[in-house]
Amino acid sequence: MTDTAIPLMATGGSVALLLMLVLKFRMSAFLALLLSTLIAGLAAGMPPMRVIESVQSGMGGTLGFIAIIVGLGSIFGALLEASGGIEALADRLLKNVAARRVPWLLGCLGTLVAIPVFFDVGLIILAPIVFALAARSGTPPIYLAIPLLAGLATAHAFVPPTPGPMAVAHLLGADIGWVALFGAAAGIPAMLVAGPGWAAILRRTGFQADHPGQAAETSKAAGPAAQPWPRTHAAKALAVIILPLLLILAATLAPLVAGQGPMVEFIQFAGHPFAALLVSCGLAYGLFRPADTEKRVAFRNVCERALEPAGAIILVTGAGGAFKQILVDTGAGASLANGAAHMGLTPLVAGFVLALIVRVAQGSATVAMITAAGLTAPLVDTLSLSPQQTALTVIAIAAGATAASHVNDSGFWLVSRYFSLSPAATLKSWTISASLIGLTGFVVTLLLSFTLY
Repeated sequence: MTDTAIPLMATGGSVALLLMLVLKFRMSAFLALLLSTLIAGLAAGMPPMRVIESVQSGMGGTLGFIAIIVGLGSIFGALLEASGGIEALADRLLKNVAARRVPWLLGCLGTLVAIPVFFDVGLIILAPIVFALAARSGTPPIYLAIPLLAGLATAHAFVPPTPGPMAVAHLLGADIGWVALFGAAAGIPAMLVAGPGWAAILRRTGFQADHPGQAAETSKAAGPAAQPWPRTHAAKALAVIILPLLLILAATLAPLVAGQGPMVEFIQFAGHPFAALLVSCGLAYGLFRPADTEKRVAFRNVCERALEPAGAIILVTGAGGAFKQILVDTGAGASLANGAAHMGLTPLVAGFVLALIVRVAQGSATVAMITAAGLTAPLVDTLSLSPQQTALTVIAIAAGATAASHVNDSGFWLVSRYFSLSPAATLKSWTISASLIGLTGFVVTLLLSFTLY
């Protein structure tokens, strides 16, 4: 057996072990990733202590970036949620809107909201608005829910500073500004096709929820509690949501427009994701905090509680960084890159396919993104891709990890519960919508890549 075959077999075995631990033994993604990483290194013939050092190096390098991003992003989303800014923005966008335009605006609303908050949080906050609009217009809720869900899922997967694309961008060494630009370029068509477009087809085919009345009651019971302080204005919420994106994009575009100099360096500093999110959190806190001292304490506690779910995301992403480092240090990454090159697979196609396979197998979009990024990173490094090509690979991985949401995905059951859909009905509506997001996003990235190769 060749020296090249052993690391490749170890990598394949570790991925199979990861899927078995998650699917059969229901082990947490963090433990499963870390255990699979250790076994991959040992099976490839690395000295035991070298395996530990490699895991430390990979995880430490990843957490140095992603822990700050996820922590600040969680606080950022909590500030918007606690202030009532998301509901205010929803009311403003949908005020006095013609019925035929509501699905399109709900898709846009979901896209905006998912930039600062997680998919499930956005759904919980906005589901009551869907039912109110459905009751007002006499429309079955699922026809309005699909555009909203498509917007939430698209932005959550494609547009920084959400954790998924940020983590993949870090593992591949992609420029966040280019990821944001290409994420928007791929995400907007994906949202339109999978949201209003697919909802219109469902309407024409007469698709109905199983218990539409029960869905509204479920939403009322599980919806967000009212905050004990005045709701902020929609304009303030929109400004806070857009600010980090503008700063990040400015940092990417400034050198292209103005070259180098002190001002460009300052713009790049302000547009680094750390600074952009920190400034945005500071602005949000200043704009949204209640005037009353006691209410300020409650407001602060809401933000601190937002860090609790961030821990799982941080650890899973860190384990993905360790997995990537093991691939590099064992030589499996270089072997995978050479094999993909001989097969004619570009990193963009390889990343999409790998993410889709892992997504279908175990359900979690986060695990699919991290695993696919770890396997694709050596190919990106070997081919010395341009910043634009690397950013497109990030979006392709995100597209593969978004498609095919089905019964092993927690988001599938969240949609089923909120809109009172049977598993079969959820497969016919939400699963197809999620798959359209992934496929449309991938097609757009392919078309964009043709202009760069």
